[in-house]
Amino acid sequence: MNRVKPEQVPADVYVQFVRSLYDNVHMILIGAFCHAIVAIMSYLKTGAHAYLWMAFLMAAMGAWRFVSMRRVVKTSAIRDYESAKRCEADYILKGSIQGLTLGTFCFIAIYLYPDPYAELAAVAVTMGSMVTVAGRNYGSPRMVAIFSLTFVSPIAVGLLMRGDMQNVVLGLLIIPFFFIISGTAKGVREVLFSAVIGHRRADQIAQRFDRALNTMSSGLIMLSPEGRVVVANAEAARLMSVKKGDKLLGRTLRGLLMRGVAGGILSLNDSRYAETQLTRALREGKDRKVLIRFSNGRYFEFSAREGHDELGVITFDEVTARIEAEERIRFMARYDSLTGLANRAYFHEMVSDAVSTGDQSRSVALAVFDLDDFKSVNDTLGHPVGDGLIYAVAERLNRFAGEDVKVSRFGGDEFMIFFNDVKEPDTFGLLLDDIFASLNGDVDVAGHALRIQSSAGAVLATARDADVDAMIVKADLALYKAKENGKNGWRLFEAVMDQAFRNRQVMKADLRHAVETGGLRVVYQPIVSMETMRIVSCEALCRWDHPEIGPISPSVFIPLAEEMGIVSEISTFMLNAATTECVKWPTQICVSVNLSAKDFRNDDIIAKVSRALDVSGLAPQRLEIEVTETALLDDKSQTRTYIEKLKRMGVRIALDDFGTGYSSLSYLHTLPLDKVKIDRSFLVDVTRSKRSLELLSGIVSLSRLLGLTVTIEGVETFEQLKVLSHDVKPELVQGFLFGSALTASGIEAMSNTTWPFASQISTKPAVSTA
Repeated sequence: MNRVKPEQVPADVYVQFVRSLYDNVHMILIGAFCHAIVAIMSYLKTGAHAYLWMAFLMAAMGAWRFVSMRRVVKTSAIRDYESAKRCEADYILKGSIQGLTLGTFCFIAIYLYPDPYAELAAVAVTMGSMVTVAGRNYGSPRMVAIFSLTFVSPIAVGLLMRGDMQNVVLGLLIIPFFFIISGTAKGVREVLFSAVIGHRRADQIAQRFDRALNTMSSGLIMLSPEGRVVVANAEAARLMSVKKGDKLLGRTLRGLLMRGVAGGILSLNDSRYAETQLTRALREGKDRKVLIRFSNGRYFEFSAREGHDELGVITFDEVTARIEAEERIRFMARYDSLTGLANRAYFHEMVSDAVSTGDQSRSVALAVFDLDDFKSVNDTLGHPVGDGLIYAVAERLNRFAGEDVKVSRFGGDEFMIFFNDVKEPDTFGLLLDDIFASLNGDVDVAGHALRIQSSAGAVLATARDADVDAMIVKADLALYKAKENGKNGWRLFEAVMDQAFRNRQVMKADLRHAVETGGLRVVYQPIVSMETMRIVSCEALCRWDHPEIGPISPSVFIPLAEEMGIVSEISTFMLNAATTECVKWPTQICVSVNLSAKDFRNDDIIAKVSRALDVSGLAPQRLEIEVTETALLDDKSQTRTYIEKLKRMGVRIALDDFGTGYSSLSYLHTLPLDKVKIDRSFLVDVTRSKRSLELLSGIVSLSRLLGLTVTIEGVETFEQLKVLSHDVKPELVQGFLFGSALTASGIEAMSNTTWPFASQISTKPAVSTA
């Protein structure tokens, strides 16, 4: 055991030690009178008056100490460290005097007036008093030492003064009692000190535990093996609407839950469920979490586990904020933020669940709605207005939502409606007509009067055969067909649409393969000079010979290429092939290559043309680039920049299919063009209508005044050629009258040929005045 030095004793422990000196003060009085009685008996035995005086002194000293100590106890004089020091000093002073008096009595009995009875009585009461010294005075080491010294020393001195060997030895043997008594008192003191410190530390730990328990945010209760509450913190008391956790002690788990039921914060079913789950967790010794929704809308999560000493521990936390956050996240993951409708993923999940349950022989349907020309709303009025239009459409479609009708915003301006039970498949079209009638119409969005117009595709299926992904594909195919037929309508899926789609997909794959492996070829349509009737240029045309189907029209595969995003690769192929072949022809023959609108969306086209000229070695002025009005409409300023760069390279620019657009005349004086190619539509009735002839003549004259060379496309008859020669007088013509498109070697072979009917166009043809 570690020794405790006086200066190491804390002040509060020292105060308690001093107070222990004043416990049982009546024992002081009893001891003093016992001593006095023994002294009187010795007087009666020996007749020595010294014993009588000693009896009086010992009784007086005992009474004096008793009164003094009694006063201290009654007045509670020991309050702090300083008062404890004063009381200890007073106790030591008076105790020393009493101890010296008792020691003197022993000295008298042993040496001054020796008598066998007096010696035995004196030593007996002294030894008895010494036994009480350690137990009573452990609180004051000095008092123990003084008592031991005053009791033992006179006896030892008396024995030593007798002089004989036996008494001397006996006197010396009495001296160790001093150390024994001091050591015993010190041991008692240290044991008690450790107990006091341990008790204080236990109190501190208990206070800290209580503070931690009652300030923790989680509620906590501990159950005894009998299932009753033995510990409950403040949070648990607050939930149960009591002031302190002590009020919950002794209750069972069922009692606590039923208190919640009685208070109206917990339903009976939830109470039984919670009791079952928590009891099972405690019984099985496994952690288990139980989420309970209270009647006031709050959520609590209860956790149960087996604790130490067979105590069950149940903790709970309010998780309302977490649950609400999870609900918001779940809503955001499932619903469209703009319209509040189910998004693509959640719609797919709902439809899949609905299809797989219920009567599998019922009919189900899926319809996809797409707004017509929605992009123009975003482009012209801005995305906020576009969002407002989407919201208005969602509101109208959501009116049809119900238990068996699910509405979703599938993305962008596309909406999906699933019909879980179509009672009358034959009249399903009437339902779609009603939806269309309700959806289409005028709506005000941020002060803009907009008209909602849509197209739709739908598919019907039996529930047992329905596959959600397949239904979406089929509805999309029907939608595509509706848009192909002029928009503002709907179509029901038919098997032929699926086959057409599959064929289209196969053709796309074959076209990509042909582009990547060089499966395309180039032919050249002659462009003939009206003056010489010889080939002066030719237009490069792309051809695709499918290995199984045969020749595929450019009107088919070029739109496919644009849809696939590979039309620029075809343009690159055409440029390289045309320039490579043209360099082999006579120098008076040029080549013309059509470029798509996509080619003019970035400046890669400049590098492509430059590379083709460099690789082939063709003079730039022998290359002509044909630009469509579609390319000009996309970005007029950017296209003009690219055209100017091509012009600076020496390449000539022609406006193709003049007259088929909306504002072609404006391009004739705003763009740096070299040639204009007039569309074949102007020649349809030029031989029969004077008005058509005058219109064509006027366009050619205007173009010539602007310094442009004119090519008229689509010349198919000799009569058309004669009218052009006498009345219109364009510089160049092209068409099937001069034969079909030729190979590169065919152009080279025909380069010096003059068409035989050149001399026949001198006769002026008759033109109707209609």
